[in-house]
Amino acid sequence: MTTSTLRGKTYFIRTFGCQMNLHDSERVSGLFDSLGALEVAEPAQADIVVFMTCCVREAADTRLYGQCNSCKSLPPAPSGTRVIAVGGCIAQRDGEGLLTNVDNVDVIFGTHSIAHVGELIADAFEQGGRQVRTEEHEAVDATSMPWHRATSYHAWVPIMTGCNNFCTYCIVPYVRGREKSRPMEQVVDEVTGLVRQGVREVTLLGQNVNSYGRDLFGEPRFAELLRRVGDTGVERITFTSSHPKDLLPETIDAMAELPAVMPHLHLAVQSGSTRVLKAMNRRYTREYYLELVDAVREKVPGIALTTDIIVGFPGETEEDFEETLSLAEQVRYAQAFTFIYSKRDGTPAAKIDDPTPREVILGRFDRLVKVIESTAYDFNQGALHTRVPALIEGSSKKNDRVLQGKSPWNQTVHCPLPEGAQVEDYVGRIVDVDVDLARTWYLSGQLVGGPR
Repeated sequence: MTTSTLRGKTYFIRTFGCQMNLHDSERVSGLFDSLGALEVAEPAQADIVVFMTCCVREAADTRLYGQCNSCKSLPPAPSGTRVIAVGGCIAQRDGEGLLTNVDNVDVIFGTHSIAHVGELIADAFEQGGRQVRTEEHEAVDATSMPWHRATSYHAWVPIMTGCNNFCTYCIVPYVRGREKSRPMEQVVDEVTGLVRQGVREVTLLGQNVNSYGRDLFGEPRFAELLRRVGDTGVERITFTSSHPKDLLPETIDAMAELPAVMPHLHLAVQSGSTRVLKAMNRRYTREYYLELVDAVREKVPGIALTTDIIVGFPGETEEDFEETLSLAEQVRYAQAFTFIYSKRDGTPAAKIDDPTPREVILGRFDRLVKVIESTAYDFNQGALHTRVPALIEGSSKKNDRVLQGKSPWNQTVHCPLPEGAQVEDYVGRIVDVDVDLARTWYLSGQLVGGPR
């Protein structure tokens, strides 16, 4: 096998799931670029089609199977041979077993084996046959791989991999492994280099960033890392995900004191019922979570709080659900990702029988969505008739003469593109917008001054 086989080949990557998957895709893309392959916009144009997968919910499996099967109807590959590869969490979980559901996949590589995808695909081109690699001992430091970032102004920066929490509904610890923190100096050096390259915003990534450093120092040191990253001069710092049980006072203090840390915190609650939280193995109570929210808001007034909530966890009663509704109403989330419980084989919750009718769960879900829509709308009203700095990401999907960006509170912001100007002149720049319209999911207003 020689990876030079990939030189001149075209590739397409489709990513499902979380930000960690997006970062993995950027690494795979960077590896292909370094081997002389060329990225294309559509699977039909590609010699190599890669699906980076998520297995948190059952729908992700179904979607992957559909995407793989759709490749059977593609026109011939430009080189005459097309290799289909599946990576990420489904690949790690199922390994060769994935082939029982899709018969046209040539390469399967797990979350610990992304550094070997070039070799595996080269082998598929040269030797044919199925190439599978999911060994857990093959974990490779992300910084050792090339990187093809989606944008020049933002970068995903993993600070740790894996998860030790083992929530009873979650498959992630089984496919991502146990927590492993990157050395602090390595993270800081990476961000320093990114700032030199013109990156304005970094997102620190981990399944639970609040426990960063526990394996290295015997205690979490995420607050220290935040301060060190803040010292690099990067303009905007965000982070995800944040487990409530490990959000320490010193981290809240760092958020309040560092201008670069954006006033947005994603703090997944999952349920408002202490009974259900215990069944989920979340290791905090409803009361603790609400006290944490108060502590954050005291130190960071006006912060945008977002969350994840699961409806229909096995055994959830109407009383449990009402506690979730009342918590959402009390916290007043700026946004929430709401999910109907998805059974994942191999997790403890999958063994729990639940007699709750599906229509009852769907009804609860709809009621929760209405509450979240109401609190999100109310939060955005606070920006009405104020001036908001927005980091421009591109143009609106509905109108290419309307700029779209993100506020420090993670709100989508729209404003008209000035006459004669090009979108490219604004992408990656920060502009001030006088907000004259505040909807549930976006703000809109007028541009003030030029980009900076």
